This record gives sequence, structure tokens and C-alpha cells, in this order.
Amino acid sequence: MQIEREMSRFGGFTLIEVMITVAVVAIIAAVALPSYIDYATRGKLVEAKTNLSDMRTRLEQYFLDNRAYPDACIAYASGAPPAGNIYLPASIKNFAITCALTDTTYTVTATGLGFVFTIDQTNAKKTTTVPSGWNTSTACWVGRKNGDC
Repeated sequence: MQIEREMSRFGGFTLIEVMITVAVVAIIAAVALPSYIDYATRGKLVEAKTNLSDMRTRLEQYFLDNRAYPDACIAYASGAPPAGNIYLPASIKNFAITCALTDTTYTVTATGLGFVFTIDQTNAKKTTTVPSGWNTSTACWVGRKNGDC
């Protein structure tokens, strides 16, 4: 009977041990979570950059074929776009793509996740709006919080 009582006394964790473990896990989570969120956001930015580059290529091809930019960018539908129009990207998850067009100029904008990226006919890439804690750039599409491209 005495042996059973001694064994049960050493069978669990003390409250201090559990509290220290919880504190260590909380500190690790506090350091790791912001880094993970930034990593996930940077991965989503690729969608905007890819779609803007794709739109630039299609607009420039249209200009080469017609000596003017299209009249409008319209939502994707199957088949060829109506004359004088060009389709916007078909599958967009995190960003909305819009166009502002004239015969000789264009600006394509990707808006989403707190970011606004643009590109124009001179291939000027700009980041005009970013979430809190990020830096904008008039020379590129930012890819990191510090404003690096």
C-alpha cells in the first residue's frame, strides 16, 4: 500500500511545469505566426504579378496586330472576345484585374489583399497601396514588407 501511494505521487506534472510549457509554446507561436502570415501573403502576390504580366503581353500583342489598344477589357467567356475587346484573366482568386484604355495608352490594375499593383504601356510597374506595415514602391511590385521587389 505504501508503494502505491509513492508511485501515484510522481505520476503527473506539476502546475508550474504545465505553465512553463504553455508559456514556451506561446512565445514560439508569437514569433512564428507573423512570419508565416507574411510568407503566405507573399505567395498570394504571385497571382497579381502573373496576371498583370499576362495582361501586358496580351495588350501589346493586340497593339502589334491592330496599331491601337483594344476598346475594353471584358470578363472572360468562352470563345474569341468580341471585336475591339480583350478578355481579363479567367481564374482570379485573390485579386480583381481592371483596365483603363485609350488607343495609345493603358493601365492595368490588380486590387486585393490590401494591395494595388499597376502596369502601363511603358512597362512601369508600381505598388500604390499596401497593407499596414508594408512599404509602397513607384518602381516595382513589392514582394516583401520592406518594399523590396
